Amino acid sequence: MSQSRPYFPNTTSPLAGLKLPALKNPVVEETASAAPSARPIPDDDKTPIVDTPALVLKTADPGPFKAKIIAFCCNYCAYAAADLAGSRRMQYPAEIRVIHVPCTGKVEPEHILGAFEKGADGVLIAGCLEGGCHFLEGNLRAKKRSNFLKKTLDEIGLQGERLLMVNLSAAMAPTFVQRVNEIVETVHRLGPSPLNKDYPGRAAADPSELLQQKGGTP
Repeated sequence: MSQSRPYFPNTTSPLAGLKLPALKNPVVEETASAAPSARPIPDDDKTPIVDTPALVLKTADPGPFKAKIIAFCCNYCAYAAADLAGSRRMQYPAEIRVIHVPCTGKVEPEHILGAFEKGADGVLIAGCLEGGCHFLEGNLRAKKRSNFLKKTLDEIGLQGERLLMVNLSAAMAPTFVQRVNEIVETVHRLGPSPLNKDYPGRAAADPSELLQQKGGTP
């Protein structure tokens, strides 16, 4: 059986030893000839190296106002009503962000002020009907805190109307949608929160520090 020959035989290339002329690149030469010659720049020469038009820095337009609204919904009533509204294909603005909580009585002032501090334009607290709280008095505590914080928001310039406390049952899906539309309309009427960084230009405040100066929460 004959041994197979390699594809490239081990022979000297016929081009070996030839000196080929240097190839010229017309594009490179044309670009090099068009470029200005470098010159030393004295220390006292303030002439700009490149003449460029003045640039005017402008803040990017955030576009139409899209509110950020946080809704704290209790487990047994408000969240169930929101879920029922979704199963019934009831439409409400997508600017609402629902947060599932066991009871509105567990929503502390720090949570509400923290939402505003991070740029929320409005906060909705939705609990059980008065007298129907599964934790007895959780919704009553939430109402007391809400009334206190509405006054605090007015004092620090964030407008107490941005905070809304509502009571409803698990079967009140239409009422949930109505209350959501109510807070959305209120926020759009008031405009962006002073702490909303997406829409700068308004004086900012620190609600947590001002709250501490008032001497605590209920």
